[in-house]
Amino acid sequence: MKIVFSITKYRTPIILFLVFETIAVWLWQATGKLFFLLNFSYIGIWVALGLLLFTEGWKYAREFTQFGVGSYMLVFLGLICRENMQIEGLWYYLLCGVVGAGTLHYAIAKILGPLLFGRGWCGFACWTTMILDLLPYKQDKVPRKKWGFIRYIMFASSLAVVLLLFWLDMADTYTMFILFVVGNLFYYVVGIALAILLKDNRAFCKYICPITVFLKPMSYYSLLRIKCDEDKCIRCGKCLKICPMDVEVNNNSRSRKNATECILCQQCTKVCPTKALKC
Repeated sequence: MKIVFSITKYRTPIILFLVFETIAVWLWQATGKLFFLLNFSYIGIWVALGLLLFTEGWKYAREFTQFGVGSYMLVFLGLICRENMQIEGLWYYLLCGVVGAGTLHYAIAKILGPLLFGRGWCGFACWTTMILDLLPYKQDKVPRKKWGFIRYIMFASSLAVVLLLFWLDMADTYTMFILFVVGNLFYYVVGIALAILLKDNRAFCKYICPITVFLKPMSYYSLLRIKCDEDKCIRCGKCLKICPMDVEVNNNSRSRKNATECILCQQCTKVCPTKALKC
């Protein structure tokens, strides 16, 4: 009985670890490259460990995973291995007809993966928000702006930049590495400035980030999501106040306000006095 209870309690980290490990072994066997086994096993271990620590009530479990995965992808894969893990890297590989690191990253983390774990990438792995979340504006104080259209401009601009590089015959791995460095600096500067201006750490995610064009529609159907037992909910509003993405979490419908913005940070589950919320 005790073993069954333990498996039930830790089923989410166990399932996600097995998913990443399956991907790791499959890519290793399909390509013969040990890198894929080590890469996805590393990410799976950090994600599972973070969720396990969260289950045990550790306050900074999410941030622990966020830095473990985010810094690995930014520093090791991006700066040391010189892989452009931004959206421009995806366009580059697609236009080259190559299944590169950027292509696999997007397919697993941002296109197909969200069907399982929604926008968990944004909450547990993004190297941009691992810095932005260090800022003091944990809960936005300014009403949400109608600036969501900017993400689509950024999305189109990223493709336009890569197409321009191909047209100028400048599209190569070195140029893409430079674009990765410049792009990240741009994101950090804009993200920090916007957070200070709007008193909201996650303003960049809400208005600027082009990746959400992929994430939002796929995460609508996510298997893992914050569910609300509306019979237990007392409408105290604590969950609404603490949610960094303005999600109407006290509504169980998939069509609730800002439903596809949820980053699975689970802050709402911590403050719910009746335990009506769970993932």
